[in-house]
Amino acid sequence: MDAAFAFEVFDKAPYITVSFTRPDGCPYGVPLSLVRKDETTFYFHGALEGEKMDCIASNSKVALSAVTRCSPTVGPKDGSFTLQYKSAMATGVAEVVTNRAEKIEALRLICLRFLPHHMDAFDAAIERSLERTAIVKITLTEPPTGKRKQYDKQGEEMKWQRME
Repeated sequence: MDAAFAFEVFDKAPYITVSFTRPDGCPYGVPLSLVRKDETTFYFHGALEGEKMDCIASNSKVALSAVTRCSPTVGPKDGSFTLQYKSAMATGVAEVVTNRAEKIEALRLICLRFLPHHMDAFDAAIERSLERTAIVKITLTEPPTGKRKQYDKQGEEMKWQRME
């Protein structure tokens, strides 16, 4: 599926798994609450120190993956056991944001995505915790891609980017 489909999956997923590389070369994947700013930029927040920060310092390349609408099903036509799902994948480069205005913008976007009804508390939260909060920006290095398995109302699998 195309980038527009993949962005829709990323935007709807409750979390996105970000895969890093540890300094010793071992993989490290963790589900995080990301927000997308535009066609190339994602943000997440976290602690100033820890495994994610060590990974970024060692190797800034990351991979993103997300799944939505995942449900086991029996194939309507052939009775096969399968899953219906929508998924998205992307690769990018992670960097720690140091600019105060960009950190606040990223946190505002995160809050608008996950807690839009509590924006009245945003400024106070920034005052309390901005200096002890890390913001990481992921810049995509190529457009994301997506996959899906979905059946139409007649029980036919929708293939080749067919949408309903």
